[in-house]
Amino acid sequence: MTIDARFKITRQNFTLDVNLTIPGKGISAIYGDSGCGKTTLLRAIAGLEKTPDGYLQVGDMLWQDGSFFVPPEKRSLGYVFQEPSLFTHLNVRRNLEYGLKRVPKTDCKVSLEQAVDLLSISHLLDRNSSELSGGERQRVAIARALATSPKILLMDEPLSALDLKRKQEIMPYLESLHDELKIPVLYVSHAPGEVARLADHLILLKDGKLKAAGKLDDMLTRLDLPLAHGDRAAALIHATVAGHDTEFNLTYLDFPGGRFTIAHKDLPVNHAVRLRVIARDVSLTSEHQSQTSILNIFPAVIEEITPEGNAQVMVRLLIQGIPLLARITRKSASLLKLTPGKKVFAQVKSVALLS
Repeated sequence: MTIDARFKITRQNFTLDVNLTIPGKGISAIYGDSGCGKTTLLRAIAGLEKTPDGYLQVGDMLWQDGSFFVPPEKRSLGYVFQEPSLFTHLNVRRNLEYGLKRVPKTDCKVSLEQAVDLLSISHLLDRNSSELSGGERQRVAIARALATSPKILLMDEPLSALDLKRKQEIMPYLESLHDELKIPVLYVSHAPGEVARLADHLILLKDGKLKAAGKLDDMLTRLDLPLAHGDRAAALIHATVAGHDTEFNLTYLDFPGGRFTIAHKDLPVNHAVRLRVIARDVSLTSEHQSQTSILNIFPAVIEEITPEGNAQVMVRLLIQGIPLLARITRKSASLLKLTPGKKVFAQVKSVALLS
């Protein structure tokens, strides 16, 4: 299944003009600066922005094409807004049951009980929604959207109204949507940390147009895109827990290019994790260093080099096909005689465990 979308929506000072195909599984992040059209695109998919210049097909369901238009209430989707928008005169249970009225029993793929368990809100069912914290309200809103058994789940910056503590509270539940459900999720965000932790696919918008789209791992390290430049430039690496070193309080994480050693994390063996390696934390050497405190050193091949300001360059490396970024000085690149295809060793000074 894929989601094929084509929209042209013109406002007074803005035009959204996109033509894209979105994977029918996993989490696809819609990312870009404020005002680039992220929410407008999401609203168009939901049917809240009606335009004659539009086309939308979700799997084998045609929702829009020319004069043909399926209204929002007839589209099998769930929508989670920035604000939970719960009915304050109803308790949590009644809020969850409200959306079920329009779902035929034959179309129920996610039971109310499953949605409640997934978001861990069973203890909240009899409480009034006005008594909940911000994180609890958003969890209820997500459960309410899931309980309608949608074909797709739309999420418009669901963490933006929460403080850091509440964001950290709700993030594991968003990860569980990825791990336990087969419903494709379109997730609007302007926060790179959220995108790196949750998404599989990235849709990058700029000034109302599609700048690029593809697998998140590749998009983050493409040197022709802004994501691979600046202080926040980083690579995403998928790894699994290989074991623990009790003597030195360390955890070993395996990926196709080798093994990372990090400070101990209380995770079971074979548990899948995501690692974020910031470009400024990667140095390069022409030979493997032995007398060094850096434990994470990997043989790599330079794929591409591009200027990064006046004094630095950004280097895209491949470690057994896994992309990695290194930001180093122009002088270092010259002294090492770096060119595409050259074999080097990447020294990773620091790595962040995202999940």
